[in-house]
Amino acid sequence: MKQTALVTGAEGFIGSHLVRFLHAQAWNVIGTYWLQDFKPTRRLPNLQFAKCDLRNGKRVTEVFTEYEPTHVFHLGAQSLPTLSWKDPVLTFESNIMGSLHVFEAVRRMKRRPVVVSACSSAEYGNVPPSAIPVTEEQSLRPLHPYGISKVCLDLLAREYFLDYKIPAINLRLFNTTGPGKTNDAPSDFVRQLARIRKGLQSPTIEVGNLAPRRAFLDVEDTVRGFYLAAARGERGEAYNICARKTYRIEELLDIAIRLSGVKVLVRQVPHLMRPSDEKIIFGSTRKFRKDTGWKPMRSIEQTLQSMLDYWDRAFTAEAAGKTKKRV
Repeated sequence: MKQTALVTGAEGFIGSHLVRFLHAQAWNVIGTYWLQDFKPTRRLPNLQFAKCDLRNGKRVTEVFTEYEPTHVFHLGAQSLPTLSWKDPVLTFESNIMGSLHVFEAVRRMKRRPVVVSACSSAEYGNVPPSAIPVTEEQSLRPLHPYGISKVCLDLLAREYFLDYKIPAINLRLFNTTGPGKTNDAPSDFVRQLARIRKGLQSPTIEVGNLAPRRAFLDVEDTVRGFYLAAARGERGEAYNICARKTYRIEELLDIAIRLSGVKVLVRQVPHLMRPSDEKIIFGSTRKFRKDTGWKPMRSIEQTLQSMLDYWDRAFTAEAAGKTKKRV
């Protein structure tokens, strides 16, 4: 039987990359989206999109009933910790109630699909140095509403596996970045550098806290992880998925500046500082590698270069569009 994947949050950063990856594997793919202004870039055979607000349980059930997926990749969520502080109600409605509606829709299906859920390293919170790299057995002590909502998803998926035998697998995603990413440190850096290269911004980069250490995984390695989790992951288990090593945020900035070839002034600004920030986020992937054979393939230099190229193309197209309108 041909595999049919339903990807929630298909308009999001990882979701959009996962849709393209699965389609390239010759799967039937249905991407659900919520954002009003989302427009698929192009129409392809065996690729469909369905508008679905996960907070609407009736609509979620309709979509699952219509498409009968063999696999569900649940990525739909409010994914910004900063926004979760400002609007915890929206975050909980989207991430907790939305996930509950997904699992309830799966529970009602005659043939239960494999469900791979996008959980988060934010579930761990501050981890003592002695426990780094963090394993899946570490206590879950999130620092913000977003992290709390992902703990709820993690536990919810496990409960539906235990009580209803739904083949659920949780991926605790550590920092993921790549072309098209916004609202993380590397993407903010490369976007500003690309603007400076195009003469769209003065040669000054605004930054937040440069001291934390992060392990940024390339999005292509992440979506391959979702694929392997569905194919080989142990049902009912949670897995970390993380890059091989950490870098101080300042190191990532230095690498991005070097790759861009521009000279800049770096300025720290208060509005980019978070109320609280984990000193280091780094996960052990030993369990995931053992069970699935997954390993990261791309270096941080390759990732940052692909992001610079992406924003160069985006700003070139933007400039061309403005010139065409003037003509």
